[in-house]
Amino acid sequence: MRNIKIIEVRSEIGAGTRGASLGIDAIKIAALDFMSNLFVNFPSEVIENENRLLYEPVASPYAKRIQGILTMYERVSTATCETVKSGLFPIVLAGDHSTAGATIAGLKMARPKRRLGVVWIDAHADLHSPYTTPSGNMHGMPLSISMGDDNAENQVHTPDANTLDLWKKLQNIGKICPKVLPEDIVYIALRDYEKEEDALLKKHNIKIITVAELRKKGVESVVRQTFLHLANCDDIYVSFDVDSLDNSISRGTGTPVSNGLKEREAEDLVASFMQHHKICCFEIAEVNPTLDKENLMAEIAFNILQRSVNLLLLN
Repeated sequence: MRNIKIIEVRSEIGAGTRGASLGIDAIKIAALDFMSNLFVNFPSEVIENENRLLYEPVASPYAKRIQGILTMYERVSTATCETVKSGLFPIVLAGDHSTAGATIAGLKMARPKRRLGVVWIDAHADLHSPYTTPSGNMHGMPLSISMGDDNAENQVHTPDANTLDLWKKLQNIGKICPKVLPEDIVYIALRDYEKEEDALLKKHNIKIITVAELRKKGVESVVRQTFLHLANCDDIYVSFDVDSLDNSISRGTGTPVSNGLKEREAEDLVASFMQHHKICCFEIAEVNPTLDKENLMAEIAFNILQRSVNLLLLN
């Protein structure tokens, strides 16, 4: 049985569309609607956010609100690290996906000598840097932060010195860089990324399991394949971005993409991962109820969360 702690990160300064900071409360409302006491049963920590920056001018166009992101990284990494060190299993509920790099940092800070694997269930690669970003939105950058790879060989922009200084600080949070090796990342449901990210995926030969492959082989086979690929890792973190789901059901998220996972596929996939002893953290990100009808996205996210928690309590 795992002792669980919920970390609530209501931050949306890394996203281009407003509303992701409301996702956690939408999930909590779904829990009430389903008459679940999940949020009563476990301790939770609410991380102070920097969302006030949304009302201020953007200083770094190629890494928007990076100063606030750095502050969030310090807070989230500390909370995650302390949770793991106290023997609890962190479940992170986040607004936008930018702070996932801070979750990774916290896991690595807690166990610096252990090798960390990452299962990234997401439509997007999130491998941009200030040199390559098409939008400047930092929810497209957490894995390049964690890998410590700027992808400078595919440079599109020339960021200013202050942006680059803050970027290096992000990569070196916890005084560990890189935190994750490219061979220790597995993407599932990836299907929407830019040519600069594609160059990085090919350069490092990063493992990608497509939706079509998952349907052909089945969830259990894909999970086995993932653990085989990450066999050298001591701990494995699962990050679930709700836009991994097909856009027919994932309307309540900022960047929906077609040809994604069905609700049951996502639920079975995450549940299969949660049964493994190497899983050290689970994160859900990018629920945005302002874009949704009848809180559907949050309800799906809650179902995945509830089933995951039930399995963690059994293991």
